[in-house]
Amino acid sequence: MEHHPDRNRLDELGVEGWPVWSCEVSTFPWTYDETETCYILEGRVTVTPKGGEPVTIGAGDLVTFPKGLSCTWEVHAPIRKDYRFGDIWPGAGGPSNPSGSI
Repeated sequence: MEHHPDRNRLDELGVEGWPVWSCEVSTFPWTYDETETCYILEGRVTVTPKGGEPVTIGAGDLVTFPKGLSCTWEVHAPIRKDYRFGDIWPGAGGPSNPSGSI
């Protein structure tokens, strides 16, 4: 996860051209069929990977969810995010910046 990446980083990734997804306050299970990278525009959510520790993300965070991740989303404040499926980082086989992943 990257907290508040600079504008150059977001432009490099083309975030402004990504689709937008939103969700009201809720709790639900989710499994990622593909790698997803998202930039949180508004809101706050705690994502708890199955068998793992919870991670809270919010406005200004850039995060990658790896393919196959099963987790629970607990949306604390209505969330809006730009998102993109697939590996967007340089190099094959996944992110070159593993610290960006949940």
